Amino acid sequence: MNSYLEKVLYQSEKRIIKKQHVPARKKIFSIFEPHTDIIVKDRRESQFGHKLFLTSGKSNMVLHCDIPRGNPSDKELFMPTLNSLKDSYDVTPRKISSDGGFSSQENMSLSKDMGVNDVCFPKRCNMEITDMVKSSWVYKKLLNWRAGIEAVISFLKRCFGMGRATWSGFDGYKKYIRCGVATYNFVVLARHELSAET
Repeated sequence: MNSYLEKVLYQSEKRIIKKQHVPARKKIFSIFEPHTDIIVKDRRESQFGHKLFLTSGKSNMVLHCDIPRGNPSDKELFMPTLNSLKDSYDVTPRKISSDGGFSSQENMSLSKDMGVNDVCFPKRCNMEITDMVKSSWVYKKLLNWRAGIEAVISFLKRCFGMGRATWSGFDGYKKYIRCGVATYNFVVLARHELSAET
């Protein structure tokens, strides 16, 4: 019997007939794209697809793009992302500003141990601003810079098709997203070249 059909029968029997909970990893959310994951959003409608973790720098180019399976906690991916940046560019960022979901005392301590001078988490999680950064002024500047990444994400969704991938399979999904990121980066490079000439 087809493994996808088995999963559909399993989750239907368990949830509807037996009224039992089915773990997300055992569910099929789309028979057309079985790799689809559920993305849980607190106090919002559940969304389906995959989480994307994007890292940008001063240039606004996307420096790192991670597409994990499942619905991992943001906190779990903070240090792997930082390590990937260090491995790719052979340098540790001096300042980091991240989404609130990455906030944790452990992530702050580990990143400081790696050589990061200032770490800005919007959700402070009982951390003092002066533990994360040199001063309140630096914290505010990094918070404002963090807000700017939302414009990059919006641009990727509106102009580069990142809101909905149309290539099939998980490999197709990853290729679609990475092509969008690469194209966006080429546009950013071209704009820098044009502004340098004028």
